[in-house]
Amino acid sequence: MSGPGRRCARASRLAAVQALYQIDRDPACREAVLAAVLETGALLDEEGRAAAIDRALTARVVEGAAGAAAGEIDAAIGSALAAPWRVERLESLMRAVLRAGIFELLDRPGAPAPVVIDDYVGIAHAFWERGEPGMVNAVLDRMARHLRPGELAPKAPAGG
Repeated sequence: MSGPGRRCARASRLAAVQALYQIDRDPACREAVLAAVLETGALLDEEGRAAAIDRALTARVVEGAAGAAAGEIDAAIGSALAAPWRVERLESLMRAVLRAGIFELLDRPGAPAPVVIDDYVGIAHAFWERGEPGMVNAVLDRMARHLRPGELAPKAPAGG
């Protein structure tokens, strides 16, 4: 999928990550943060253009990743992290990106795993220049292979 639909979905994912970041920093503001994001209805994309968000998608990701499934999502992140990393050691923004991505892999089977992974890795590139996007890719790829077997192409053998 490309064009306006994909751009809107990516903007919605970015809005969800931004809301989850704020909620991670102050859990008491969850409803206010989500209301503000949904009221705005748009954000600036990488080129500085206004990009509309899909309010339903943004709300579902924020409510799901910060709601009742949060413990399950954090456990999934922990299982996908390389030792000695722990969820608690990750910075708030990294937790927000991973929580949103894993929630979508768990809850939105109609969203293709490669698209979900690509969008959250792209969001990571907007915030980091070093190894963090690779970490997002590795964790989400590992989880997608576990949660949605057969949806991703087989990994190439090591050394070949």
